[in-house]
Amino acid sequence: MTKLIDRFGRTVDYLRISITDRCDFRCVYCMAEDMTFLPRNQILSLEEIYILAKTFVELGVKKIRITGGEPLVRKGALELLQQIGGLNGLHELVITTNGSQLVGTAAILKAAKVKRLNISLDTLDAVKFKELTRTGNLQNVLNGIQTAKKEGFERIKLNAVVLKNRNHDEVCDLVQFAINNEIDISFIEEMPLGVVEKHNRAEAYYSSDEIRADLEKRFRLEKSPDKTGGPSDYFQIPKTKTRVGFISPHSHNFCSTCNRVRLTVEGRLLLCLGNEHSVDLKEMLRSPDFNAENLKQAIVNAMEIKPEKHEFNIQEQPVIFRYMNMTGG
Repeated sequence: MTKLIDRFGRTVDYLRISITDRCDFRCVYCMAEDMTFLPRNQILSLEEIYILAKTFVELGVKKIRITGGEPLVRKGALELLQQIGGLNGLHELVITTNGSQLVGTAAILKAAKVKRLNISLDTLDAVKFKELTRTGNLQNVLNGIQTAKKEGFERIKLNAVVLKNRNHDEVCDLVQFAINNEIDISFIEEMPLGVVEKHNRAEAYYSSDEIRADLEKRFRLEKSPDKTGGPSDYFQIPKTKTRVGFISPHSHNFCSTCNRVRLTVEGRLLLCLGNEHSVDLKEMLRSPDFNAENLKQAIVNAMEIKPEKHEFNIQEQPVIFRYMNMTGG
């Protein structure tokens, strides 16, 4: 089988697919308050997404993560997940969600062979939650987490983006919530994608080292050998079922072990979250001369332009103007 190997010898076996740029939240670090979403004809159809997912699995991808925007607001998303979950050779189908739709969809996701859920949760304070998401309802998300727990997914993990003076003082409470619910949690340093108003990223930056120092005042963190194929550096809290992960694109660059590529909602194969190196796969799919083997070869060739590392700089306005909701989390 042809494998996807970049010029630095890294094997790419993990694909993140953004299936929509739309979301029912407007998180301050992810979107502008008044977003303009892409016209329908500019985004990949569900059929095109399935073709690409199947092609990547045939090229050795073992893990696919479905993201958005909020993936579960796209019409037909659940049927697409069922199709992808049935791909021969795929070891793991996972999804990142804001949790708003889980009460009504968790059982269907489990039936579609989704193994793990990542649920965004930055605060346990209902007022702060509304401020950070602009439109979200905390209780709805908490209900979704409880519904998902009852379905018995292999793992449920919370993702918390930590912002100084917004929610950095809640990291211990969030870990205690994870312990009480026997789930994992990862803390994420904010990534400078898209120009957002009324939010100074340099001032809001709170490093993983600072978070860890805060946590160690209350919890014992033991280094864990566990890996989930993503960028989290995990620690186990003894006598609990909870792992605490740190995703640190600024303070502890994880590019040397990068095994990921992203498929944006527009059909661009993005070789690095922090660079614009990409290949337009949608153009190939929609060409009158579409050929499955040529598509495979284009993906293999794209590994040659995967950069060694990202160039994030939290102190500067981003050179990456696409928003996170278009890229996929």
